[in-house]
Amino acid sequence: MSSKFTHSGLRRTYDLKIEKSLLFRVTEGALVMELFDGTPLDVRPPTSLVEALSIFIETAEAMHALHQMGFVHCDLKPNNILVGEHHLVKVIDFGQTCKSGTVKERIQGTPDYISPEQVKCDPVSPRTDVFNFGATMYWALTGKRIPTLFTIKRTENSFLVDDVIPSPHDVNPRVPEQLSNLVMDCCRTRPEKRPADMHELARRLEVMRHAVLRQVAQQQKANHGTRSHAMAS
Repeated sequence: MSSKFTHSGLRRTYDLKIEKSLLFRVTEGALVMELFDGTPLDVRPPTSLVEALSIFIETAEAMHALHQMGFVHCDLKPNNILVGEHHLVKVIDFGQTCKSGTVKERIQGTPDYISPEQVKCDPVSPRTDVFNFGATMYWALTGKRIPTLFTIKRTENSFLVDDVIPSPHDVNPRVPEQLSNLVMDCCRTRPEKRPADMHELARRLEVMRHAVLRQVAQQQKANHGTRSHAMAS
C-alpha cells in the first residue's frame, strides 16, 4: 500500500526483499523505504507555537492524502511523525493502516492517543485519525497526555466526558483559545462530533499560524520602538 504513496508527507516503500531457504522457507525479509533525515516529534518537540502549527499543518495535509486514498492510519502519534529541516514532515509506520470502515477484531493503537472507537473495536474512519491527531497536538502543546478510554478504563461508560478534560489553554495559558478549542473538538468522544476533513483542519491551522506570526511581528516592532526611544532619551 505505501508503495503507491505520492504525497511528500507520507513515507513511501519501494520494495520488499525476501530471502528463502532451499526449502522455500522465508528466512529474512526487509523493506526498502524512502530515506528521510528527520527526528521523531517525541524526541524533539516543537519549541515554539509557530513551529508546532507548521508541523501540524504539514501532518494534516499528509493525512488528508492518505484519507483520499481510502485508508486510515490508526496509529498517528508523536513518534510516527518525523520532522526534518524547515519543518518538513514525514508520517511513518503504516503497520496498522487499513481501509476506512474496517472493524478490527482486537484493540490496536497506542493507549495515550487511541480513539474510543478503536478501544470498542467499532469501525474506523478518517475521524479516528482526527482523534489521534488531536491527542498528538494536545501532547505537543501541553507536555501532557489527554486521558483516553484505554488509559481510564475499558468500559462503555467510564470515559471522561469531554467537558471535564482540561483544555490545552487550561494547562498552558500560552496556547491560544481558538487553537485549544480546535484540539478539543478533534478529541470528542463521539466520532460524528469531530471535524471530518484533514484538509479543512490544515486550513484552520494555517489561519492561526498567520495570526500568531502577525502578533510576533507586531511585538518585535513594538520592542524595537521601545529600544529606539530609550536610546534617544
